[in-house]
Amino acid sequence: MSGLHRSSSSSKNVGNCLPSKELLDDLCSRFVLNVPEEDQQSFERILFLVEYAYWYYEDNAVENDPTLKSLSLKEFTSLLFNSCDVLRPYVTHIDDIFKDFTSYKCRVPVAGAIILDETYERCLLVKGWKGSSWSFPRGKKSKDEEDHACAIREVLEETGFDVSKLLKKEDHIEFVFRQQRVRLYIVAGVTEDTAFAPLTKKEISEITWHRLDHLQPASNEVITHGVAGLKLYMVAPFLASLKSWISKHPSPVARRPNMPRKALCVWNARTSVGVNGAATVENHNRKTELGTATMENHNRKHDLGTATVESRSRKPEMGIATMESHNREPEGDHPQDPITSITFRSFKFDTSEIIQSTYG
Repeated sequence: MSGLHRSSSSSKNVGNCLPSKELLDDLCSRFVLNVPEEDQQSFERILFLVEYAYWYYEDNAVENDPTLKSLSLKEFTSLLFNSCDVLRPYVTHIDDIFKDFTSYKCRVPVAGAIILDETYERCLLVKGWKGSSWSFPRGKKSKDEEDHACAIREVLEETGFDVSKLLKKEDHIEFVFRQQRVRLYIVAGVTEDTAFAPLTKKEISEITWHRLDHLQPASNEVITHGVAGLKLYMVAPFLASLKSWISKHPSPVARRPNMPRKALCVWNARTSVGVNGAATVENHNRKTELGTATMENHNRKHDLGTATVESRSRKPEMGIATMESHNREPEGDHPQDPITSITFRSFKFDTSEIIQSTYG
């Protein structure tokens, strides 16, 4: 596919060049082909591998080569399928494959944490890189991962804070949004001067302490428009249960009558503001200007020499239209593989053919 070859660098090509076939083939070989056979048994698993390759491309290749174009996941997937000899036969099904993958992702269980300060008056919220919605730090579970382990990993990735010694498995709130189960563990008593900074690139734009009395439980107004300018799609549904838990658990530090009313920003990608230079958020509704995050992704184990791939979650902002109580019949930790689309049936890589076609 000739369009895959990158033209020579020039000022007019800055940020407009597609990745070369050599780069795409290298990413495909390292992230998609060089993995255990069990991870190549269905397209939804393969698309997760493609997503790992995509984030490596965005976080490293694009950042190191200003001529390369930043792509959407669907654009990158199409380019990779067109470039890779093994995937190319399925290009005609790419729309169905991507649609099924997107649907599948929305059913993968999510775990995270509600971090409270020592007075239980503030909770820690994170804002996504591109969106303007706030959420508790959380993310999708990896295969065979326990809920609490996922929560610990995701909080560490998104905030740089290890909650493993504070997390209690019994202290959690769980809801099911459409078909996705979300469990958040209540981690209380974190000091306000704790340092926070994400360990992943271009995933979190801001980390802020917010007063609970400035947030409101779920209602149509909150979910649609937010409170005081805050977009709280993934926060509001948990607030009533959280306040009920707080009423039964006394805080280790007495509440302060002079608690500042404004939210306290403890990290910001644009300014890299930390706790030593904490800034108050004057306008909750403003959109954070996107800067370049300087924090390297210590948690991702994409060693290109060995192609070892640990779980790496990027989370699209979710607009929640319906919310069901966790009292409904629980679903399995991992949804069954979708089989409604013909593109997911009887798929298997021929490893020997792959190696031969890739390396000659």
